[in-house]
Amino acid sequence: MLHTPILETAPRRVWRWGSEADTEAFARQLAASPALGDAFIELHGDLGAGKTTFVRHLLRALGITGRVKSPTYAVVEPHETPAGLAISHFDFYRFNDPLEWEDAGLRDLFAAPGLKLAEWPEKAVGLLPVADWVVRIDALDNGARQVQVAAPTPLGVRLLQDMP
Repeated sequence: MLHTPILETAPRRVWRWGSEADTEAFARQLAASPALGDAFIELHGDLGAGKTTFVRHLLRALGITGRVKSPTYAVVEPHETPAGLAISHFDFYRFNDPLEWEDAGLRDLFAAPGLKLAEWPEKAVGLLPVADWVVRIDALDNGARQVQVAAPTPLGVRLLQDMP
């Protein structure tokens, strides 16, 4: 988990996903939260930890059909649920130049209503707003995942309270 003053005091919880089915169940539970619509969720973890897999399950739980891929080269993939919720899935893995932030219109996307999901947010430090959830996914030796969630905002705390 990142160490910043706001995160050190933020409420947090830890889950263990023993299988991809656990990831899917977690995503369905999160998708059912009424507070999710305008959340910003940062996803941290090594390559292969399961960030994109989690996003895929969350988007499916929200009604997104079709291919869901990591926007590694495009930086952002827009989606819209059948109910009209705008979702922006960011991947900052290849993000190197802060000028890209302005050129790609990312400031406007973050200012707009809707759900924002960001993989590799540490590559855009200083440009991103405070996340409602800071999620750290770590692969364990047995193939399971440890998932730590910090909730530094009131919206993030509501999301945390909605989770069993």
